[in-house]
Amino acid sequence: MKTIKLTVAQALVKFLDNQYIVFDGLETKFVEGIFTIFGHGIAIGLGQALDENPGGLKVFQGRNEQGMCHVATAFAKQLNRRKIIACSSSVGPGAANMVTAAATATVNNIPLLLLPADTYATRQPDPVLQQLEVADSLAVTTNDAFKPVCKYWDRITRPEQLMTALVSAMRVLTDPAETGAVCISIPQDTEGESYDYPDYFFQKRVHRITRPVAVEEELDDAAAVIAGAKHPLVIVGGGVKYSEAGEPLEKFCAEFGIPFGETQAGKSACKSSHPMCLGGIGVTGTLAANNIAEKADVVIAVGTRLGDFATSSKTAFQNAAVKFVTINNNRYHAYKMDAVKAVGDAKVTIEALAAKLRKQGYKSGYKNEIVDAKKAWAAEMEKLSTYAYGDTFEPLIKNRDPRTIKEFVELTNGVITQTAAIATVRECIEQDDIIITAGGSLPSCLQRMWTTDKRGGYHAEYGYSCMGYEIAAALGVKLADSVDTIGPGNEVYTFVGDASFQMMHSEIMTAMQERVKINILVFDNCGFGCINNLQMNHGVGSLATEFRYRDTKGGIAEQVPKGGLIPVDYAMVAKGYGLKTYTVRTIDELKAALLDAKKQTVSTLIDLKVIPKTMTDGYNSWWNVGVATTSAKPEVAEACKRVMEGRSKARQY
Repeated sequence: MKTIKLTVAQALVKFLDNQYIVFDGLETKFVEGIFTIFGHGIAIGLGQALDENPGGLKVFQGRNEQGMCHVATAFAKQLNRRKIIACSSSVGPGAANMVTAAATATVNNIPLLLLPADTYATRQPDPVLQQLEVADSLAVTTNDAFKPVCKYWDRITRPEQLMTALVSAMRVLTDPAETGAVCISIPQDTEGESYDYPDYFFQKRVHRITRPVAVEEELDDAAAVIAGAKHPLVIVGGGVKYSEAGEPLEKFCAEFGIPFGETQAGKSACKSSHPMCLGGIGVTGTLAANNIAEKADVVIAVGTRLGDFATSSKTAFQNAAVKFVTINNNRYHAYKMDAVKAVGDAKVTIEALAAKLRKQGYKSGYKNEIVDAKKAWAAEMEKLSTYAYGDTFEPLIKNRDPRTIKEFVELTNGVITQTAAIATVRECIEQDDIIITAGGSLPSCLQRMWTTDKRGGYHAEYGYSCMGYEIAAALGVKLADSVDTIGPGNEVYTFVGDASFQMMHSEIMTAMQERVKINILVFDNCGFGCINNLQMNHGVGSLATEFRYRDTKGGIAEQVPKGGLIPVDYAMVAKGYGLKTYTVRTIDELKAALLDAKKQTVSTLIDLKVIPKTMTDGYNSWWNVGVATTSAKPEVAEACKRVMEGRSKARQY
């Protein structure tokens, strides 16, 4: 047997450089590179290996460990999980910073390879700098925190263990049904240990992503349920996008007259212009989708986890006789809602199901309902698009601090409404440009209002609703654009609230370093607008969700900050990084900024001063939230009553 003497870190790099995938006959290199923020745990271990011989792997320099992992997650997500960027960190805080990103990737079923350094395997110098000591187990380190948020976790304490660990890591990372975050933790002394590795460990490995079709019996069961439906509805989940099943699903819906609604992850898997497309569904859905869902007698959920936002906390489907069919490559998700399940790849399973329905001559019983629903929503979209501030202005969200809107307008001179801003961006940018969104109220408005016929043109992280994802994700999407056929020249626009911007904008510097152009749209409404709505709609006051000064009265500081709103110049922040920036207070200024931003070769940031309480709301949806069942406030008692009424309409499981 021929062997190669390498350190553990050197062997890791060499192995990763030789991983490939094949999907639909196309072979591609799987690992694009490694993101890192060097600390004492990896600088002279993994760092030495990358410095000596990185092979074909690119080395990316992150600024925040969570941020760089979000870049990698967005990169893999945009490429439909066909490529990854691994992420490495030092021990302690560097590793801990990646835990949130690991959970984000796992919840969204996106492959993310994490390589945190660990404390010494020998334990001889313990406690080392940044070591978390647990008195009841010296085997526990910070990296044990990754266990509940990863699909595979391992710690390498001997050089030999690297081989089986990395093979298992690839098994999970390339499995469409089980993929998510993978953590391979390597103690810093182990990184530098040498071993005679067999040369076949470094052979070119090709991992086939296959398309298993649901078994015949499951297809028969699903076809039987659908064949009895007069008013079926399809829910398009993220699995449709990753399977690249958008076109087959469009044909399926057109042939059998079945409308479809989209989850956040599924949006842009199919074309918005398709006659059967009702737009977003559920809590952040359109009136068209939610009204059709209410009366549907069969719901066909394709590639979705059926989260509470997609199902309106299981209240969206009020037909007493409603039945559920799921098509999912993951058996766990397929079993949800007591569904008749077809476990398999979305594309081939849809095609196989279509063949069975075709033999039966099936057609839905819809007459004018779909056309009427889309027409009514188009009229609502027109109202939202032209919603403007003026003498007769009324906020779309009624519950609010009565001083907020007037104070905001006087402070910022901003008179832009959120819905009109979104409509303006859609009007001004190119049809095939890509947008990104994550936590807050922007995903609600965008799922309802954004239209695109570009597959993958809408990139949302809402499975974990992770604020701070947006700017890092813009870089990840743009990096994906540079290595695949998404379309050279596509501009990338990320929609981020002011609160999310404050949480994390570190990877702006990485985008500048990589000479990658991204366009950042900061919607500044002086607060956590979405959560402020949640508070006040349930009888709670505006508590620590608006950005207000803490005032002092009589020499005593307020218990809760209730002073004036705090103005922030986000354009000035971005200008310091070297971006081309704009501050806009009117729709005309926004149009001019978008037009000029197109001409730029450097990244841009547009600071939009957006009036609070001007986001979309409701549309025949409901969200189950925890609510106080005892309160001295009548508003809270009334909110509790509404929640209990909603719960009484929800399916129990």
